[in-house]
Amino acid sequence: MIVAFSVSPSAGEPDGGVSEAVSRAVKVVRESGLPNSTSSMFTEIEGDWDEVMAVVKQAVEAAGEGSARVGLVLKADIRPGYDSGQLTAKVDRVEAHLREG
Repeated sequence: MIVAFSVSPSAGEPDGGVSEAVSRAVKVVRESGLPNSTSSMFTEIEGDWDEVMAVVKQAVEAAGEGSARVGLVLKADIRPGYDSGQLTAKVDRVEAHLREG
């Protein structure tokens, strides 16, 4: 499965930013060893259900350190029969169509 998620603690930086808290969450994801990608709004992680959800939980906890509340947005692509590598393979398929068109 691939999960795209975004975390945001209720207490952020004085200018409203949350980059420090988000960096703690991304660090957890990267240290998990699972395939992942981070963009300006979401972090994607690929693996089986239990391992991905465990990492998301740890990332939410890390982002929420020092905050009374954390918002989580999560989208999952659950596609039985597809092995790892879909994090990039999905994008490759779209790019192939763009080159054809």
